Amino acid sequence: MRLGAASTRRTFRALANRNYRLFWTGQVVSLTGTWMQRLAQAWLVLELTDSPFALGLITTIQFLPIMTTSLFAGVLADRFPKRRILLVTQSVMMVQSLVLAILASTPYIRVEHIYILAGILGIASAVDNPTRQSFIVEMVGPDDLPNAVALNSTQFNTARIAGPSLGGVGIAVIGVAGCFYLNAFSYLATLIGLLMMRESELFNVPARVTGNMFKQVGAGLSYSLRTPDIALVLLLMAMLGTFGYNFTVLLPLIATYVLHSGELGFGILTSAMAVGSLGSALWIAHSGRATRRTLFIGAIGFTIALLVLGISEWWALTLPVLVVLGLFSIVFTATANTRLQLMAPPEMRGRVMSLYTLLFAGTTPVGSLVIGWLAEHQSVQATVLEMAGLCALGVAIATTYLRLNATRLTPEGARPPAAAPVAEVPDAAAPMPAADVRPAGPASLVEATDDEDDPQVA
Repeated sequence: MRLGAASTRRTFRALANRNYRLFWTGQVVSLTGTWMQRLAQAWLVLELTDSPFALGLITTIQFLPIMTTSLFAGVLADRFPKRRILLVTQSVMMVQSLVLAILASTPYIRVEHIYILAGILGIASAVDNPTRQSFIVEMVGPDDLPNAVALNSTQFNTARIAGPSLGGVGIAVIGVAGCFYLNAFSYLATLIGLLMMRESELFNVPARVTGNMFKQVGAGLSYSLRTPDIALVLLLMAMLGTFGYNFTVLLPLIATYVLHSGELGFGILTSAMAVGSLGSALWIAHSGRATRRTLFIGAIGFTIALLVLGISEWWALTLPVLVVLGLFSIVFTATANTRLQLMAPPEMRGRVMSLYTLLFAGTTPVGSLVIGWLAEHQSVQATVLEMAGLCALGVAIATTYLRLNATRLTPEGARPPAAAPVAEVPDAAAPMPAADVRPAGPASLVEATDDEDDPQVA
């Protein structure tokens, strides 16, 4: 019993921080509503158009702002208080869901309305994502950062298990409009949590910087590209994020055209993947693994599972494959997320994480449009197989980069190289960070990477 209790405490230790506990709980509720809306929105688009291309286009419009503005959003995250930014972005998302719900309650809803509202949601998400990612360390401190990142994955996948299942039932019982209303109200959980936070309990808030925004974007790009440990992660994410992770656009098509299932079956498929993802996130939180080896295991496992999914035509194979796909997807993304945050200096973390957001979510307009077009002109299964092939190409390119830069990579467990000075002007009104903020965060966390007693995250 003592071992079990100690293991549980180790797995969930970041929740001991009050601010993070408020944020994590609110996000579980809000993300469950978000997954309900995603399911209902995809189903509504198919009902209105009966077009796989239209389904891909709605996703493209929603994620296009992330592709075009996420780098500037990273600058905002480094420049302004993150909690205040999140209060604005979460409020905009709530209003967007409410308007969509009202329109869907009328007989006048058209796909053009969904396009406009998807664009508004995309703009808010473009600012919200890098801010939310880089805010974690300020809520929990550097020692609990790996565990908190992993718990974010459990939060996301708990919602992904519950949300689609509730969405499938919700569409059948209360309709798509009811799902949109529930999502709108779910944002209150996050907003209340943010308002209840104590700013005095935030950790090592970096100094705010001012100056030319374009130069600040350039500084973030330059640092990321000349730091091999960061560039390697971004290279893998560029291929898997663009093509592999956008396969979720195909899930309603697999349910409809391959397995010949209805909305409930679509929800089951999405939840099956979430089961594997949740189990993987809990393992990462407990084991503390965020090595390059783990990164490649996740990428290769995800690619193979995607390949098998493209072959499957049977429920008995598709469901377990989706569980495995979910497992490896979190092994990869959780490890990628953690390694980027460990290697990024605190004052530049928002910009580094904006690159992660750009490649993971911002490439969705390209990936989803390509996938939607291919699925429109050939079989769904052939499209999945082609996406798996592109992911395999990405792994091969990253492996080559790894070998060419082996001597420049930071040894596992060692202190990452310090960032070169950046031509930025600190905000005179902002408090300067403690002298040990920059080295203490990344260094201590990297040292914990290979310690099985310290949970590592994604």
